Amino acid sequence: MKKIDLSSCLRSWQILTIIVFSFLAHQSTFAARLSNDSNIQEILVSASLQPLPLAQSANAVTVIDREQLRNRLAFNVTDLLRDVPGVAVSRTGVLGSQTQVRMRGAEANHVMVLIDGIEINDPSLGDEANWANLSATDIERIEVMRGPQSALYGSDALAGVVNIQTARARKPATAELFSEMGSFSTNRSGLNLGFSSPALHARLSAHHLETDGENISRAGDEKDGYRNNTVNLSAGARVSQNLSLSLVARDQESTNQFDADADFDGLIEDRDRETDSKGTTIGLTIKYNSSDDRWRHRLALSNAEFDNNNFSDGRNDGATESSKMRYQYVGSRFWDRMEQQVSILVEYDDEEYRQSGGYAFGPEANVKVKRQTESLALEYRLAPIEPFTIGVSARHDGNERFDDAETYSLEALYRLDVQTRMRGTWSSSIKNPTFTELYGIYYGFKGNPDLKPESSVGWSLGLDRNFTRFDGSVSLTFFKAKLDDEIKTIYAADFTSTAKNFDGTSDRDGIEFSTKIELNPNIILAASFTYSDSSERNSVNEEVRELRRPKHIGSLNATWQPTSSLMVNANFQYNGSQSDVYFPPWPNPMETVSMDDYTLVNVRANYKINQKLDIFIRLDNLTDEKYEDVFGYQTLGFGFGIGARYSFWGK
Repeated sequence: MKKIDLSSCLRSWQILTIIVFSFLAHQSTFAARLSNDSNIQEILVSASLQPLPLAQSANAVTVIDREQLRNRLAFNVTDLLRDVPGVAVSRTGVLGSQTQVRMRGAEANHVMVLIDGIEINDPSLGDEANWANLSATDIERIEVMRGPQSALYGSDALAGVVNIQTARARKPATAELFSEMGSFSTNRSGLNLGFSSPALHARLSAHHLETDGENISRAGDEKDGYRNNTVNLSAGARVSQNLSLSLVARDQESTNQFDADADFDGLIEDRDRETDSKGTTIGLTIKYNSSDDRWRHRLALSNAEFDNNNFSDGRNDGATESSKMRYQYVGSRFWDRMEQQVSILVEYDDEEYRQSGGYAFGPEANVKVKRQTESLALEYRLAPIEPFTIGVSARHDGNERFDDAETYSLEALYRLDVQTRMRGTWSSSIKNPTFTELYGIYYGFKGNPDLKPESSVGWSLGLDRNFTRFDGSVSLTFFKAKLDDEIKTIYAADFTSTAKNFDGTSDRDGIEFSTKIELNPNIILAASFTYSDSSERNSVNEEVRELRRPKHIGSLNATWQPTSSLMVNANFQYNGSQSDVYFPPWPNPMETVSMDDYTLVNVRANYKINQKLDIFIRLDNLTDEKYEDVFGYQTLGFGFGIGARYSFWGK
């Protein structure tokens, strides 16, 4: 096992810190002013129990806005998350393959994902979101909040929150049709309809994505394809000046083909494997504000259901189902004095998990379990003096399966001047064992009902600065977290396995850097870099590097608009070397392998022919880089696409 070179890591930190602070010192000679449309005026939905200006949040947050989404023309949300500091993405092969997102070196099921306020973490997939099916089409905004957030969001937010907002109708009437075709027999098309008035708005979108894909195993030529159909509805009504209602609904169906290791040599081969997935969410929200806006009330009811059916050589190979019903109330009181805000959250979750068939037989072949969680959270924010803001949060979770848990959060922000701010956070978080870890039955794996929740404590220190010479910004964040009672899968000599809480502490620490610069009105550059050191104790108490967590991640995005009609976007994504595991044939022990670093280059061009018609070109993996995110699973090489977007009215 190659040891982590801490001295080299520290030198990297020192060099980057010197560069950043030297740059900040140079920029301090410029006038301290902010334009009205500066990012520091953005409103964050996820940083508090009430929408909060970015200038008042001490958390490290990245916002991907509507313009960025339109310029990037991404198939999947994870294609965009690769640009976000602190985020690592692993995909087992081609489009539609199993995909995991890890934040700040934590586990994949430590990240909560919301779409229009509804949690889409699937209890039947180990509490992970089904990222493979999360299309970037018809999304208006993505907020990525890094760091422990259990004090506001509970168990699934141990490492952070990704909050996704779908598009809303904003004009009296809109109708848009788009279509794209490209390599790997890929086709994407969709239709959006909407209307908006002062009292009522509604938007319905439907889109389809289909591709033949490519072979994901290292040998063979059988292609692994993918198909996705998604329908999204958002509607709202203003009943009175103080009362409003909103309704959101989403239905997604997909089929993805994949390969498997059928001869148990540790590597996958061409196999006829398929998973059919279906996810349905619906949510109703009622908001009432007092006439002076000092009291705000929000009542939300939501339901999410997920079905996953597996097939092997055309035969049913097991299924999992899950559902989560959530009832939530948030009430807030505001005072002008010291900008005080008190919010209280009352929440009730009812979860259900079902597993059938597959590799389980007899009475264990059908598992059906439920659990309920009652939660109460309190948040208090104030600005005791003008440049200083403090936020304190606490949450109590009463779970019928585990001991009651309390989590806390403290954040502080100090504005040195109108352009510069320092921020710090301290938080505790928990992660309950998943249904799979507790009760799952798969080939060689059996759940452990005696597991207890994981717990984490972490802190961060950050510095943000806006500068006017290039109408840009820079952000630097140091973070550190410790995870106790980590749940890991342990293997016996015969390769049977189960889940177990490990003694000792797993450490995650690092640095995040991002910047955005407008060189001139036609050229905008954005860059990010993350150094992350994630380690854990193995069965013989040795400190080892966590799997699928590259120490270095970086990105560069350049947007060039030479004319009012033409926009060109070039994106570079760097993923450093990382480790994974390999299971050689029995009786050889499991091995740890190292995977090479790689850089992806993607180019987009969008040309506006007139007010109604746009055409666009997409070039993926321009250099035809050969790489793997997960050991043994090949990914796509160079690909291209060409498409058009036509607006019937409301452009």
